[in-house]
This record gives sequence, C-alpha cells and structure tokens, in this order.
Amino acid sequence: MDAPAWHDVSAPLAVHERRWGFDEAAAFVTEQFESFSPDMARLARRAFEGRWIEAEDRPGKRAGGFCTSFPIARQSRIFMTFAGMPANVETLAHELGHAFHHSVVEDLPPLVQHYPMSLAETASTFAELVVSEGAIRQAESPHERIALLDRRLSAATDYLMNIRARFLFETAFYREREQGQVSVARLNALMEQAQKEAYRHALSSYHPHFWASKLHFYLTGHPFYNFPYTFGFLFSHGVYARARSEGSRFASTYAALLRDTGRMTVEELARRHLGADLTRRAFWDEACAAAVAPLDDFLRLTADGMPPEERGR
Repeated sequence: MDAPAWHDVSAPLAVHERRWGFDEAAAFVTEQFESFSPDMARLARRAFEGRWIEAEDRPGKRAGGFCTSFPIARQSRIFMTFAGMPANVETLAHELGHAFHHSVVEDLPPLVQHYPMSLAETASTFAELVVSEGAIRQAESPHERIALLDRRLSAATDYLMNIRARFLFETAFYREREQGQVSVARLNALMEQAQKEAYRHALSSYHPHFWASKLHFYLTGHPFYNFPYTFGFLFSHGVYARARSEGSRFASTYAALLRDTGRMTVEELARRHLGADLTRRAFWDEACAAAVAPLDDFLRLTADGMPPEERGR
C-alpha cells in the first residue's frame, strides 16, 4: 500500500457520526464526571444550571472553545459552538475540565491560583478523557465505536506528531532567526524537515506552507504555544492510567494534584501525588501506552472493513 500523504492523516472515516442535542450532551458529560468524581459532576451541574456556557451555533461564530475564571465570584464562563457533533461533546467536557480546575483553587491565595498552561491543559484533557472513555463504552453500534476510537487515535497523532512538528519547526526557526531574516524558501524547508522528523518519514508528501496557515505561530506573546498541549496530553494520560488502576479513591488524589498546580513544579506534583519520577521514562511510557491503547480495539473492529451490519448505511 502506498504511504499516506499529509492530507490523508486528517481525512475522516466514511461513516455517519451520531448527532447530539445540547441537553443530552450536558446530561452525558455530567453522568461521566459522576462516575469518576462527584465533585466534578457537581461543578458541571452548577455550570449548566447557572448558565455559565454560551454554546449557541449561529452564523459568523467561530468553532472551538474557551474557558475563563472569575475568582471573586468563584465562577467560570465557557464560550464554545455546539453543533451536535461528538467533537462538540468532547469540547464541552474539555472546557468544564478547566472550570473544575478553577474551582479547586478558588479559595487559595491569589498568587497560587495561577498555574502554567501545560497543567491547565492537563486538567481539561483529563476531563475529556473521562467523557470519551464513557462514550466508547456506551457506543450503541460497532459503527459508532469505530468513529469514537478513530477520534481518540487522531488526537494522539495530532498531539504526538503534528504538534511535535510545530515545536521542532519553532526551535529551528528561532535558532536561524538569531542570524537574521529567514526567507520564505527557508521557512518552507524548515517546516518540511520538522514534519519529516516528527512523522518519522512515514508520509509520501508534506505541508511546507503549514507555518503560514497556523495562527499559533503568530501569537507573539506566546512562543512555543503548541508545547503545553502535547505536555498536557501526555501528562493527563499518565494521570488517567493511575485513575483507572486505583478506582474511585483516586478522585481525591486528582483534586489535590490540581490544587497544588500553582505552587509546585510538575516534577514535585508527580512525586507527591502520584509517587512518580518524571525524570525517568517509566511514567511517560505508561502515558504513551494509554494514549495508543484504543488502537487494538480499532484494528479488531476494522480488520475486515466496516462491520457487516453497518455496511450500506
């Protein structure tokens, strides 16, 4: 089989995804949070009942999601576009993960309520994982399960390869920029070189102009803006692997970990709350294994193409 091209990596499966109503999604997210932590579920209910979430899908409104805190009022506000897709349910969970993080530090002194973006993205990605796992468990058909597994695996590809390519590109760019202007031709070359390294030369073609199309590279106040997402993705998977092994008692450990994110380094957090040494490979190997764990199920379900009962839909 020919090697896939850059554009093939993000090509969707030819399947019809389930559509969600907002109230249905709110109930599902709250239910999944409850299965892990009653405190997370309580925060979600408070957000929905207090109308903290602006989710209308209307013309001219951008996709995506954003969450900000109001420390004095001890509330959060979420801005997102809910169009009924599974991705929107995950975004809802993701942003509520940020809101939960805000809630566990809201009674601390102001200076220790501020935590790095890498740990903010840990909390949001962890919440997204809780809901994603629940959706996969409760999938009503092999068709739906395949689509959900594909979303999880696509996220792993994005965070561990696409965003790594962005990091490699930015690193190379800043090194060359010290010597003077960097030409368009050189930017293209650096971008393609970074993609080849990040994707292990596995693609037949790349996207040398990606640097020109990605907003993150133009946020001058946030160099390496992409890095916290990959760190949060990996760290949250390592934390989630512990949650699965320890069961319901881990909810209090998780809240305590988040509570300390503004007053400890991530190495200190992991040592105190997880008993893990982040300077060694063991934790990160466990995190990577958790990130790609859906692959076996996906390959089993798609070994002979689409399940017979789903063909022709």
